[in-house]
Amino acid sequence: MRGLLALFLGLFASLTLAAPAVHEYRLDNGLKLIVKEDHRAPVMVSQVWYKVGSSYEHDGITGLSHALEHMMFKGTKAHPAGEFSRIISQNGGRENAFTSQDYTAYFQTMEKNRLKISFELESDRMRNLTLPKKEFLKEIRVVMEERRMRTDDNPQSLTYEQFMATAFLNSPYRIPTIGWQDDLDTMKVEDLRHWYQQWYAPNNATVVVAGDVDPDEVLRLARRYFGPLKPSDIEPVKPRHEVKQLGIKRIQVKAPAELPYLIMGYKAPVVLTIDKDHAWEPYALEVLAGVLDGGSGARLSSELVRGKAIAASASAGYDAHDRLKTLFTLSGTPSRGHTVAELEKALHEQIQKLKDKPVKKDELARVKAQLRAEKIYQQDSIFYQAMQIGILESIGLSWREAENYHKQIQAVTPAQIMAVAKKYLVDDHLTVAELVPQPIDPKHPPRHGGGNHVR
Repeated sequence: MRGLLALFLGLFASLTLAAPAVHEYRLDNGLKLIVKEDHRAPVMVSQVWYKVGSSYEHDGITGLSHALEHMMFKGTKAHPAGEFSRIISQNGGRENAFTSQDYTAYFQTMEKNRLKISFELESDRMRNLTLPKKEFLKEIRVVMEERRMRTDDNPQSLTYEQFMATAFLNSPYRIPTIGWQDDLDTMKVEDLRHWYQQWYAPNNATVVVAGDVDPDEVLRLARRYFGPLKPSDIEPVKPRHEVKQLGIKRIQVKAPAELPYLIMGYKAPVVLTIDKDHAWEPYALEVLAGVLDGGSGARLSSELVRGKAIAASASAGYDAHDRLKTLFTLSGTPSRGHTVAELEKALHEQIQKLKDKPVKKDELARVKAQLRAEKIYQQDSIFYQAMQIGILESIGLSWREAENYHKQIQAVTPAQIMAVAKKYLVDDHLTVAELVPQPIDPKHPPRHGGGNHVR
């Protein structure tokens, strides 16, 4: 264990010393440009991040951010529908986009000398999207089919959607990124046009470029293509802080499925919502999640899956870098011969152990090393380097938080892990959802998979 830890610490130190330079600029129209140099290969990633996602929506207009993401590929006057993807492909590049709760992002990976092409296309559709009604009517049907496949016909995803809508009363995190079906049915192209005009502007965007690039040249191109775009009057969304939960919530979701499924979620703070005196808490929760679910040696896997064999699968999740107060989640499927109630009891017992006894030094060292190593090895990807910057900037943090993360994780103590477990992992903060399997129609078997990012 000591040798493994020393290896990771040495790797962390060497990579920190050799960290690629990051350059930050702000254009006159408010657009933020961040460039991260990485000269290991003649490739660059260009990403445009807009500070808008499903958490900016409200009842009646859910799914707008994701539907607009689809329409961003449907053309401008200068580049009609299909031209964007054709030009990127013609130049040997790959492109895509995704929508999440807190942001919408568009990206291309290309040979380093093709940045001009990316900027020309992205700057054009930032302000000049045509949004033809005919294209919208076709694309909204694609979105509806996507919802059917990823959520309605996927019992675990359907349970998760119902779970989130129950866990949160007034926080916009209760809104599914893909939108409620009723809102998709009544969505109009005029709704998208208003949403586009409201949020797609240089002063609500961050452009991130990572790879084998010259920062001065990137800035010159950004000024040439994005600089002339006019900013908008961006009115911040009104705060929608989640009301205090006053007791445990439980729901059952009955859907065609092969196996039962359990989700437990505790209200938890994030880096952006915590005061300075408790700034360590989100990082302690990150480490706590690692203790429970940090690989095959973590407690859920070793004690519930392999040990007692109560669970066929079990996991824990928490993200300190959400924009709003979030959930610390536990989920799993009971093994054959065991029930959801038994699995829930076992998960509660794991939480109680964290409250009663401090994590041992060697276990804590392993989890910290694993968390650091995971972040470090992800730096091998220039796409991830850019994505990490884009996420942090889009939720309201600085890209420098990535550097702070390692220091904060290293500083977490066993006493702090116990403290956050006692403070946040309590029944009054808990929502429980159970998938109760129903008979399966062999003509329409359920699907598997899913996620929060939607494309």
